[in-house]
Parts: sequence; structure tokens; C-alpha cells
Amino acid sequence: MTAATHLHNQLGPAGIEAVGGKTWWQWREDDTPLKAEWIDMRNQYNLRKQRGEECTRCMLYIHGGAYYFGSVDEHRYQMQRHARKLQARVLAPRYRLAPQFPFPCGLLDCLAAYLHLLTIQPPETILLGGDSAGGGMVVALLVLLRDQGIPLPAGAILLSPWVDLTHSFPSVAGGNEFDYIPANGFVHRPSRSWPPPNSDDLAIFDNLVAQGCSTAAARASVLEKELHDASPDPKGYAIIPASANSQAAPIPGARSANLSLEIDGKIVEIKDQIQIYATNALLSHPLVSPVLTPSLGGLPPLLIQVGGGEMLRDEQIYLAHKAADPARYPPPEEQLAVQGAHAADVKKWPPTEVQLQVWDDLCHVAPTLSFTRPAKWMYRAVAQFGVWALARAQNVDIAIAQLHAQEVEEEASVISSDSDSIASDSSNEETRGRRGTKTRLGRSRSRRKSSVVAAQHEAILNDASGASIVFVGQPGEPLPAFPHHILRQRVTRHGEIFPLAPASELPGCIMPSSQIGRIKAGPVRKWLATQVEWDKKYAKEKRSVQEQRMKEWTQIANNDETDDRVLKNERPPPTALVGRKREPKKKIEQNRARSIGKMGLKMWSGWGSKHDDVVVEKRERAMSRAVVADGDDADEDKESKSRSRSRRASKVGRSRSRNQSQVPVMGDAGVPSMSGAEIKELLLDYSVIPPRPFAAGATTAPPPPIVLNNGEEELDKGTLQETRRPSVVRFFTAKEEL
Repeated sequence: MTAATHLHNQLGPAGIEAVGGKTWWQWREDDTPLKAEWIDMRNQYNLRKQRGEECTRCMLYIHGGAYYFGSVDEHRYQMQRHARKLQARVLAPRYRLAPQFPFPCGLLDCLAAYLHLLTIQPPETILLGGDSAGGGMVVALLVLLRDQGIPLPAGAILLSPWVDLTHSFPSVAGGNEFDYIPANGFVHRPSRSWPPPNSDDLAIFDNLVAQGCSTAAARASVLEKELHDASPDPKGYAIIPASANSQAAPIPGARSANLSLEIDGKIVEIKDQIQIYATNALLSHPLVSPVLTPSLGGLPPLLIQVGGGEMLRDEQIYLAHKAADPARYPPPEEQLAVQGAHAADVKKWPPTEVQLQVWDDLCHVAPTLSFTRPAKWMYRAVAQFGVWALARAQNVDIAIAQLHAQEVEEEASVISSDSDSIASDSSNEETRGRRGTKTRLGRSRSRRKSSVVAAQHEAILNDASGASIVFVGQPGEPLPAFPHHILRQRVTRHGEIFPLAPASELPGCIMPSSQIGRIKAGPVRKWLATQVEWDKKYAKEKRSVQEQRMKEWTQIANNDETDDRVLKNERPPPTALVGRKREPKKKIEQNRARSIGKMGLKMWSGWGSKHDDVVVEKRERAMSRAVVADGDDADEDKESKSRSRSRRASKVGRSRSRNQSQVPVMGDAGVPSMSGAEIKELLLDYSVIPPRPFAAGATTAPPPPIVLNNGEEELDKGTLQETRRPSVVRFFTAKEEL
């Protein structure tokens, strides 16, 4: 059964009608395949290959970005770090993004990626992971898998998931001074992609159809007159006095109805589309806002990491409690009726095991700031949960390679402490050793000092009552018991764990269920303030974009004439690329070439991976010291000098590489390539190609086609691309077409 069939069954007739049809969201521009990227640590890959072992740890990671920005390139370092910590490989799909590909396009792509993964990995070896919008996508995907009877993964990791697109929880209305997300949300200058026609424009189209204008030519002539006679006011809202005849409609509903609510004695009616991912009518759909799903029970174990200072914290905390106790947190009755569900569906599934971590004062998706100490603890918590969930699903003892022994991990970390850390002295000693200035005597002193520091540390960790403070565990350590199916933890930026406040004191948990999924005055006030300002700046541009998009949409929608993308009897959302006039092929290629040159986000992952280079190198040195007995002083000094020369040579190599290629040359694939001499210098004894973000060109022979179980989706191209930077890098990628 295809991914599209599963999604069609999950949506049902009402859902198919709400999204505008059952085929438009399957369309891909120029029939381009879905691509995904493998990320693995080189040493783990080589070890499995030597032993002939199958991978027993795999993660499908869905990147965030509010469903309309972000990419695998931007998130590659985060996934690389998860792969290193978990000793797993990561598959990252390049799913389609809004506004050109709105809901449910991205969900279909992620489902197809998971179905493909099931053909090469048992479900008990798979973890799902995602941040922000990617976390919300993971929850929607898990619900779909559960309802459709598809094998569930071993667990899921949700990093600040965005699960309520109606913004109905209290924290969204706050100031949120600890978060980097703008208090009034993201705003955009009018462009070809945004904003779409508002509800007034769509009402004009409905009238044209009602008047019998069935052809594109007839609609175009009438539309020109309608738009000319219409008010030129570009405002996406209307404010009318409240009266007995005017009632607010704060719940997303039918396509023709506008969202509205009463503010200060007046009715504010919203005409513009609020969220880029979905139309206003779909904001409360359970696959768009998973908090409105009848039940989140029956899912695999979940780790939900929440930033205590982020804007979306209340909905994330509510999500965790709803999954652990579905019967206590039902959706509003109106939502059950709209979804065609019943009260019995709330109790249909057993509770889900949930580990909830609320990190003091942290921002949205704090692991993105990978150079900070809290991020280190968060990555460690993810690894501990992931190893535990995989061992639980596979019914084996919790085990991870000796590389994750606590002493080695502590010594290997290069961001484990700062000036106020109790272990700062030993950390500084290790830093000096990394520069090649530590002697055998210095190492002996450091070891003796570390034992003293450890004793002092143990004493400080005991409070007045004699109870020890608990820290985030290492990968391979078991998790505590889940009381009432939920492990509720408050974590400091130092990795210290304390009990979370009772649910009765958490705003997201005491909110009446009838208020969930309703738009609120606080977020709407912020939205209005921004709209007023931007309408003054870009009123003319905005109206021009909306009129042009309206003309294109009326020409394409239900057209039966010449366009090869015509979807008869369907009505895709107004932002969808399938309903837009096709650009000339030459212009499309020019736009793509310009976009490829903007590599800022790709450079972020390249910069961040330097941390892993150092960590892996230090870990190998630590393991060699643990395994090999101490030798002569002269031998150790010789080895130390050799390592120093190697580091200096590596630095010289990096400098030469940068000087030789100040201006990258664009290769056939449209991304910068390198000369043969440079490639030969960098590759050494590996059959690899230049590193990201300059990866392109050489590939191995493509493997034979892998036909999925549905017989219709095919993995007909798979190119292994191992990457290498001027410094030592131990991860590679493999791009696949699903």
C-alpha cells in the first residue's frame, strides 16, 4: 500500500474535502523524486562493515523551520551529533515545504520516507526525531502510523515540538523575553509566494462558479471586472462593532467562514491566511495541530524537551500529559464532532510512556545552539533516552560501546564546563593537553587532581537533607521508573534534575479543554499590530500579489484545457504551486542557480562539526590510554611530539586549502567543486568526494533498484557520498531517491 493510500485513508472523506482533493498533494514539480540523506559516523560505519553486522540503531529525523524554511543542510550538524552520541545512523528526508507545498504535502513525504526505512530496518531499530515543526510532524506521523496499523518505531524524540497552530495556549500571549522567536510571529514582505488571496478574493471565485463561469476564459473576463470594482483596501482583517446579530467564530471551521473574535467590544474578523503551512480552516485539523487529536495513547515512548523560556512551552507540556493520560485531557467536544470521533475514541488507546524535560529559562530548540553547555546536556539526554528506547523495543539489555564509558566521555567533551564549573581546573588541564603542551608529569598530576575534584564534587552534590542531586545520565544508563506513565523533570542549564511542579500548577494543564483550539485575543492583538504596520509599508505590493495570484488560480483551478497539471474537480489551497502558472524552464533554472549560491546555512553545519572532530579525536586518545599500558617516558614524549606535528600539519593543510580555493568553482551539479589536485590532497586513502557544503560530483556505482512493498514507489538511484574536510571528519552522507 502506498504512502498516499495510507494518508488518504487517514484523512477520510471529510478530510479529503477539507484539503481540497485527493491528488493535488501528490504532485511534484517536474516529477522530481523525494530525496533523503544518510548521516553516519565513519568509524561506526567501518566497524559494522568489517564485522558484517546490521545497524541496530537508526533515526529518521525531520527538521524544523515552521514548515516553510529550514533544510537538511541547516540541521546537518545536529543530526551528525545525534548519530555520534547514539552510535546510530540518521536518515533525513528533504520533504516539500510550504507555502508552495502546504499540508499535507510534507506529511506525505515523511510517511514515504518511513515506509522506505521499514524495507531496510526492523521497526524496533528505528527512532523518530524532530524539532519545532519537525516535532509536530513526528507526532502527526505517529498518530497516522498507529491508526493505519503500520509498525511503530521504538520511540520518538521531540525537541520543542510545535503542535498547536491555533496558538490557543497562554504562553504564546506572553512576552517571552528568553526566546528568540518574535513575540508577534514571523512576518514577510509580499512576494510571489505570499500572501495568497484572502477570503474576499476567494468569495469572488465562488460567485463566478455559482454564476456558471465554467471555463477559464469566462472566469478571467468576469474576474477582471470584479477585481476592478472591489475595494482596493489590502487589509487582511475587518473590525466591526459587536452587536446581537454579530457573533464571534474563534474556532477554525468551514472554508467560507472567517475566523473572528471579540476584542474590546468589537468583532475582529480575520480574512488573510495566518499560518503558511495550512489555511485558516485547517488549523484545528488533528494532523496539523496534534494537540487536538482525540487520543495520543498507544504511541511508542516519547522524550519531549521543552525550553522553560520559550513561547510554545505550554502546548508542549500539555502534549506530554495528554499522551500519558489521554482520558484526562480530551479535545473539545466541537473538535470531536468535526473529526467524526466519539468520546469512546479518547479511551481507545492505552497511555503512552513519556519523559518530559522542562529546561530552566531555555529558548526554543536550544540544541540548535550547540556550542553552549545546556545543549551538551540536552544531546546527552537524547542519547540516554534513545539507547533506552531501542533496548526496550528490542528486548535486550541496555548496552552501548565502551567508547561511552563515563570517564572517556567526560574527558572527551570540549564544552563540558566554564569558569564557574567545579571541574574547571581539570578541564583547563585537558585543554592544554589538546595543544600538545602536556607532559607525562602533567598528566599524572591531572589524574590525581581529578580524583580530588571528584571527591569535592560528590560532597557539594549533597544538600542539607543529605539527598544527592541527580544529573542527566550517560548514554547506556537506565531511566528511572515512569510514575503514572510520565517522568516529569525540571532540568537546570547545568544538567541538574529536579521534580517538575504538579500538573495543577502548570498553565497548560489547567486550561479548560473547551478553550484548546480557539484563537485568543493576546496573539491576535500582536498579529493586528504587525499587520497595521506592514500594510502601511507594503499595501500596494500586497494587493498586486494577491490579484495576480487570484488570476492565476482562477485560470488553473478546475481547468480542463491545456495545462498538464490540471486536477479536475479539485481545489488546492491558494498558496499551492500546483495551482500556479508555470514559469519558463530557463527562468526556473536561473532562479535555482542563484539560490544555490546562498550557502550561509550550509556553512553553519560545517562550522559546528569542528566540535565533533575534536571530540572524536580526544575520545580515541583516551581509549588508547585506557587500553595500552604506560610505556617509557621517551616513547610517550615521542608520541606526543608526533601528535603535535600532525596537528600542525593539519592546520597548515587547512590554510593551504582555504588559500587555494577562495572562489569555489561551480560543478555540473550546480554546487561548488574542487580541482583534481585538491581532491587528491584531501582524500588521502579514502574513496570520497569533497566535503559539505562543497559536496558534489564523484559517486560510486548506483546500487540495484529497491522496490518498496507497494510496488509503485521505487528507490531507483542511490549514490553514496562520503565527505571529507581538510581536517579529519568521520561522517558521510548517502543521498537516496524514495
